[in-house]
Amino acid sequence: MHRALLALAGLFGALGVAAAAAGSHTADPLLSLAANFLLLHAPALIGLSLLRDNRIAIGAACVLAVGVILFAGDLAMRARAGTSLFPMAAPIGGGAMILGWLGVSVAALVQRR
Repeated sequence: MHRALLALAGLFGALGVAAAAAGSHTADPLLSLAANFLLLHAPALIGLSLLRDNRIAIGAACVLAVGVILFAGDLAMRARAGTSLFPMAAPIGGGAMILGWLGVSVAALVQRR
C-alpha cells in the first residue's frame, strides 16, 4: 500500500502542476483551487507512505487520497466540462479530507502495540 500511496502522490503532483498551468492560462479559479489541493496533498501522501507500520496513518492517507480525488476531480470537471463528477462529489471529498486529516492526528496519538 505504501508504494501505491507514493505513486498516487507523484500523480497528484503532476496533475497539480498541469492544473496550475492550465488555470493560469484560463484564469479559472476552480482549476487553480483544484491544483492547490492536489499540490498540497502530494507531499502529505509522501510522508504518510513512509509510515508503513502505522495502519492508522496508512488508512488516513487512503481517506485523504479519495477525498482529494473527489474534491479536486469535481472542481476540475466543473472547470473543464461544465458539469460535476456526480452530485455532492466536492462536499463528500471535502468531508473525506477532513476525516483523513483527523486520522493523521489519531495516528500520531495512538501508540502502536
